[in-house]
Amino acid sequence: MRRTVCLALGLLPLAASAALAAPHTITVNTVQIFGTIDPAKISDYTDYMASANLYDGLANVDPKGQLVPELAEKWDVSPDAASVTFHIRPDAKFQDGSPVQAEDVVYSVERLLKINQGPANLFAGVLKPGSVEAIDAKTVKFNLAKTFSPFLATVPAIRIVNSKLVKANAGNDDGQTYLATHVAGAGPYTLKSWDRGTGMTVERDPNYYRGWGEGPIDEVRFVITNDEATVRSMAASGELTMSSQYQSPDTYDALAKMPRFKIVKGETSVAFYLKLNSKLAPTDDAHIRKAIALATDYDTIKGTILPGGDLTGPLPKTFAEAHLDSPQSKFDLEAAKAEIAKSGYAGKTDIPLSFDYVSATKFEEEIGLLMQSNLQQVGFKVTLSAEPWNRITEIASKVEMTPNVTEVFFGPTYPSPDSMFYAQYHSKSAGTWASMEWLKNPEVDKMIDDARATGDAAEQNKIYKALQQKLIDDQSDAYLETQIVRHAMDKCLDGYVPVPMQSFDYAFHKYKWTCS
Repeated sequence: MRRTVCLALGLLPLAASAALAAPHTITVNTVQIFGTIDPAKISDYTDYMASANLYDGLANVDPKGQLVPELAEKWDVSPDAASVTFHIRPDAKFQDGSPVQAEDVVYSVERLLKINQGPANLFAGVLKPGSVEAIDAKTVKFNLAKTFSPFLATVPAIRIVNSKLVKANAGNDDGQTYLATHVAGAGPYTLKSWDRGTGMTVERDPNYYRGWGEGPIDEVRFVITNDEATVRSMAASGELTMSSQYQSPDTYDALAKMPRFKIVKGETSVAFYLKLNSKLAPTDDAHIRKAIALATDYDTIKGTILPGGDLTGPLPKTFAEAHLDSPQSKFDLEAAKAEIAKSGYAGKTDIPLSFDYVSATKFEEEIGLLMQSNLQQVGFKVTLSAEPWNRITEIASKVEMTPNVTEVFFGPTYPSPDSMFYAQYHSKSAGTWASMEWLKNPEVDKMIDDARATGDAAEQNKIYKALQQKLIDDQSDAYLETQIVRHAMDKCLDGYVPVPMQSFDYAFHKYKWTCS
C-alpha cells in the first residue's frame, strides 16, 4: 500500500503538468466563406484571415502600422529608394521543415505577378518579372521598376510559398489547383480541414520557427454562420469562443450578459460604404448619386443599426496626416429631391435603382430596408437583393452586372492611404469587389499615381487631400461610418488588438489562453 501511495504521489506533478499543457481549441464564427487559401489570390477579410495563420511574409505589421520583422530579420533601403534588400532569418523554415531561402521569395513574387490576381494589383508597374533577385541563399533584393513610396508597407501582403513543394505540384496552372486545397507556407498553423461552405480548422505547428509563448492556441475552428440565432445558440452551449466582428448589436448585448464572455472593442481603419456604380444608369448621373447620399440616414445607421465612428469621406481619420477634415454628410430628403430635379431624371417617378447587400446579415438588411424607404420617398423604385458574398464578388467583375448601390466594408490591405485609394478608385482596380464604383477617371488615376511616385510626405498628403475632395465632390460613394470592431470573447482568451492591415489582427499566434 505504501508503494502504491508513493507512486500515486509521484504522479501528481505529472498530472498537474499535463493539465496545464492541455490543448486549447477555440471556435470562432465568420460571416462569409473562405474564398481561397492561395496567397496569390487572396482578396477579402476571410482570405486574409486564413493567410495570416497559414503563411508568413518577409515582414508583418504592428498595431501602430509599423513594419516589423517576420521571415526577414532586417532590410536595407538603397539611398535612391530604388531597391530594398531583405535578409532572411537563418532559422526560418517552412511547415515541412525545409529552410526558407531567397529562391522561395523570388518564386513567390514571380508566381504572384504571373497569376495577376489578389495582391498583384498592389505591385502593378512597380514589380515586373525579374525584379526580384536572390543575392545568396538568405538575401533577396527587390528592384523597383519605378518610385513607389508605399512599397515597404505593401510587403506583408506578399506571403512566401515553399517553391520546391509548389513546383513539384505545379501542374499546368502554376500550382493553383494544388494551393486551392493545400498549404505550402511557413505560418504558425497548418490546415487540418476545410469545407468551403461550413468552415475551416487550423492546428498549431509545434515546430514553428518563431516559437510559442505561454497558453498557445492549439486549434482554431472557424465556423461560417451569419445567422444571429445560431451565434447565440453556439455561445449558450459553450461551443463559441469568439464571435465575428459583424454581429448585430442585439447579439453582442445578449452575449455580454453571459458570464463566460467579455466584449472587446477597437476603432479600425475599415470603412463602410454604399458603393455607387458610376457607369450604370441612373447612378451614372452625379446628381442621382448625391441624392442617394442625401437620402441616407447616417445617424440611425451608425448610432442604432450598427454603432460606428465618423466617416466624412473615402479615407478614415486613422490616417490622420493624410485625412481631409471635411463636413459630416447630412440626411436631408428635401435636398435629395432638389438634386434629382437637377439630374437627367427631373420630373420622373419610380426611378429604378438596384440595391444589393450581403445575405443573412441582419444589420445590412436593416440598412437596406431603411434606404429603400427613404429613397422611395424621394422618387426611386428600389429593388433590394440579398446576395451571398461570393456572388457579390462575381457580379462586381462586369460593370453592367454591378448594382447601382452595394453595401461594402473595405479596409487597408497595407498600412498606407494608398491602400484605400488604389484598390477602390484606380482604373486598374476596376472589376473587383473593392472597386464597384467603376470610376475609371483619368484625373483620379493621375492623383493616385502622383502620390505613389513622390517620396515627399508633405506633398503626398497634399495630393491625398485633393483626391478626397475630388471623390467627395463627385460623390463616389455614400460614406456611412468607420467600423468599431466588437467581439464577444471567452474571458480566458486574450490577444485581440486592431491592426491596420486586413485581418492581420486574427493571426492566432499572438493570442493566448489565460486559464488553467
